[in-house]
Amino acid sequence: MEIWFLYLIRCRDGSLYTGITTDVKRRFEEHKGGSRGSKYLRGKAPLELVLKKKVGDKGLALKVEDRVKKFTKIKKELLAAGKIGISEIKRTLC
Repeated sequence: MEIWFLYLIRCRDGSLYTGITTDVKRRFEEHKGGSRGSKYLRGKAPLELVLKKKVGDKGLALKVEDRVKKFTKIKKELLAAGKIGISEIKRTLC
């Protein structure tokens, strides 16, 4: 079983991009490099990886990602600051 991670990337404009992957380093490089990265992040450099958290399997990671994408900016900032944990998000999914 592959371990999936949730990650947050801060853009130049201060917005936070949410994603999941099994290899955060590779995926972050893809985002910085262009063609395989998210269209949302194009032209928003410099990018900064502000959160990398182990989630579990792909199904759970997709659910957590969906929940976090619906967070307000303030709530995403709390997540990035470590004031909201992944375990709290997982509990709300059950």
